[in-house]
Parts: sequence; C-alpha cells; structure tokens
Amino acid sequence: MRRLATLAAAAVLMLAACASQAPTVPTVPCPTEGPTLVSAQATLIDAAIATVTVSGAVSGEFEIELLPDAAPLATANFVSLARCGFYGGVKFHRVLAGFVIQAGDPNTRDNDGDFDGIGQGGPGYGFEIEPPPASERFDPYTVAMANNQVANGSQWFVTLADLDEALRRVGSYSIFGRVSSGTDVVDAIAAVPVNDPEIGVPVDAVTIDSIVITAPESES
Repeated sequence: MRRLATLAAAAVLMLAACASQAPTVPTVPCPTEGPTLVSAQATLIDAAIATVTVSGAVSGEFEIELLPDAAPLATANFVSLARCGFYGGVKFHRVLAGFVIQAGDPNTRDNDGDFDGIGQGGPGYGFEIEPPPASERFDPYTVAMANNQVANGSQWFVTLADLDEALRRVGSYSIFGRVSSGTDVVDAIAAVPVNDPEIGVPVDAVTIDSIVITAPESES
C-alpha cells in the first residue's frame, strides 16, 4: 500500500510539473503602421481564409474568403491584425438589419452598450483606401473596410443585401473578402435586438473570440 501511495504521489507531482511547463502560445506583435504593397505581399503568403468565431448573444463561426487582388493593403492589414489577436474581445457595435453588421473598434473591448466614442476606435494608424474594382460587387455577405472617408484602419463590415449601387457611389469602401460559409451566423448577428434601428448597437453583445487565418487548401 505504501508503494502504491508513493507512486500515486509521484504521478501527481509529474502532472503538476507538466502543467507548470506547458508551452506558451507565441504572440505576434501588432502592426504600428499601415502596410505597403511590398510588406503586403509577404503578409499574404499562406493567407486565404479568415475564420471568425463569436460568442455572446450569438455563438458560432463564419469563414471569410480573402480577396487580396481586390485590395492588397486592406487584406494584409486585416490579416496582420487578426494574427496578432487585435480583434479578440472586440464586439460588433453596429447592426443595421438589411444593411450591414460592423466590428473592429477596439474601444468596445472594455465598454458595453452605446458609449461615448463608439465606432471611433482604430489600430493607431491609417492607410490608403483602395476603391473597389469593377469586378467586385457589394453583394450580400461582401466584407469591406469601414472608414472615415480619409483612411482605412481596423473596422470592417459585412453587407446584408445588394448594396452595390449605394456603396459604389461613395467609392471609398475597400472590398477584401466574402463570407464563404457560416452565413447563418452572420444572419443571426444581423437579427439581434438593438438599442435603436438607426443606431444599431446590440442590446446583448456579440463578441469576437478570435479570427484565425489559414492557408489555401493544397491541390492534390
């Protein structure tokens, strides 16, 4: 019995040691300035799909097929911010039924509801707006950068309807992706109750847990 007790105690100590020595997940520093065309090429290697996982009022995930040819700077910036964990804990702060769902304001991490300055946060820098090419449309489930008409930052939106005529007229929203799966999750976010239909702040938060960037599937 004493031998069994000794072995059990040793096993507990070994498990505790393993737990204390568990490898940590390496962190990638977030960018401090916008991408250039040269840096974008390096960033976009092995970047094809962004998997967005959400929780709160809506739980699930949706995938974004990235479109670097349409907007290499916007796509590379989104990929860099996703890889460094910038979007973790950020909430969807604008939900307008039949129009868009919008996220990417880091101020929403520590603030709830309709707070002062909502929708004004960014990564601390801006970069050039890439007008959408004629080959890309603002169809339902298009993913594009939200901005102040001067520069792009970290905020982005998903369209909920055919908005091509309305948004192309403005000409300042860079298309960088399309939702390729999980449109039911996007629709569920679009249906959450909001404080006001014209303001669109969700009553109960929908939070981005993570955005994971993956490479294209290898061809057989």
